[in-house]
Amino acid sequence: MSPLASYRRLLRLAGPAYVAVAFLGRLPLAMSQLGTLLLVSTSTGSYGAGGLAAGALAVANAVTSPLAGALADRVGQRPVVLVQSLLGAALLSLLVVLVGADVATPVLVAAAAAAGASLPQVGPLARVRWRPITDGSGVHQRRLVDAAFSYEGAADEASFALGPALVGVGAVAVSPSGALLLAAGLLAVFGTAFALHPTARRSRAARLAAGVDRAAAARLLTGTVLVLGLAQLLVGMLFGSVQTGATVLATSEGRPGLAGFVHGTLGVGSAVAGLMTAGLPQRIGHELRAWWAACLLLPLSVPLLLVDSLLPLTAVVLVLGCAVAPYMIAVFSLAERVVDPARVGAAMTLLASCTGIGYALGSAVAGRLADTSGHTAAFAVTVTACALAALLTTVARHRLHGAVARADAADRREPVPVL
Repeated sequence: MSPLASYRRLLRLAGPAYVAVAFLGRLPLAMSQLGTLLLVSTSTGSYGAGGLAAGALAVANAVTSPLAGALADRVGQRPVVLVQSLLGAALLSLLVVLVGADVATPVLVAAAAAAGASLPQVGPLARVRWRPITDGSGVHQRRLVDAAFSYEGAADEASFALGPALVGVGAVAVSPSGALLLAAGLLAVFGTAFALHPTARRSRAARLAAGVDRAAAARLLTGTVLVLGLAQLLVGMLFGSVQTGATVLATSEGRPGLAGFVHGTLGVGSAVAGLMTAGLPQRIGHELRAWWAACLLLPLSVPLLLVDSLLPLTAVVLVLGCAVAPYMIAVFSLAERVVDPARVGAAMTLLASCTGIGYALGSAVAGRLADTSGHTAAFAVTVTACALAALLTTVARHRLHGAVARADAADRREPVPVL
C-alpha cells in the first residue's frame, strides 16, 4: 500500500469532517503560547515577563494533560475534552481582560497558568483514535496506523505553522489581545466538535475492550518512556527558543507581528517532511528514524547563530523544520508500539506534556538571555537542545530497538506486515 493510498484509506475511514475538526481543534493550543508571549511582553515591556507567562501556560498544560489523558482512558474522551474546551476558552478570554485591566505581572502569569491547565491536547488524543478507526483493516492496519501517525505529526506541525501565523495576522490587524480571543473562539467551537464527534465513542469502546481495570494497572513510566519523554522535552526547547528568538528579532526591526509568520515556517517544512515519512520502508525502524532526524537537527540549527534579519531567519527556520516532524513522528510511534494499549492516551498526552515543559524551559531561558544579549543568545538555546537530542538518540538507540522487539514478541502489537 503506497503512502497516497494509505492517506486516502484513512480519509475514507474517518471522514473529511473528522479530519477537519481534529486539525482545527488543535490550533488554539498552538496560538495560545505565542499569543500569550506577545500579549504580556507588549503590555509589560519585558520579554522575560512574556516568556514567563507563556512558559507558565505551557507548564500548567504539561502538568495537567497526562492527568486528562489518563482520565480519558478511563471514562472516554468526550466528557474530558468537552469540559476542557469550554473552560479553556473562558480562561483565555479572562487573560485578555486582565491584561486590559493592567494588573500586576504575577497575576497575569497565574491567569496564563490557569488557562494552560484547561487547554485540551487534541493532537495526542486524535492519535489514540486511529487504532479504533482502522480496526478491521486486516494485514494493512499496522501500515495504516503508521501512516496515521505520519499524518498526525504533519498536522501538528501545520498547526504550529498556521497557529502562529493567525496570531501574527490578529496582532497586526487588531492587537495581540484580538489574536488570543480568536484562539478562545476556535477552542470553544472546534474543541467541542472534536469532543462530540462519533469517533470519541469508538475510542471509548476500544478502551473498554482492552479493559478499564487494565488501564489502571498497566505500568506507564518505564525507562523507555522516560527516554522518549526526554526526547520530546528537547524538541520542545527548540520550539520555545526559536519562537522567542524570532519574536526578539522581529521586535528589534519594528515588526513584532511578523514573529508568528517566521516561526510558522518551521511548521511548513516540518509538515511536508512529516507527510513524506509514510513512504519510508518499514524495515527502517522508528528508533533509527529518530536518530537520523536528531543528527540532522544539529547542523541545521547552527546557522541560527549567524542570522541578523528576518529574511535569512525565515529561510533557516524553514529548512530546520524539515527534520522536526520526522523526529517527533518517530518518537510518538515508538511510544504507541511499546506502551500497553490500555494506556496509550496517557502516553500520548505525557509526551505532549514533555514537549510543553521543554517549550516553557526553552522560552524562559531564551527570554532571559535575550533581555541581556539579544536574539543570538536565544538561538544558542536552540542549538544546545539539538545537540542534546542527537546525543540522547545515539545513546538510547539500541534500548529503543530492544523495547520494540520485546513488545512484538509479547504480542502487544500484531507483527508489522511486509507490504
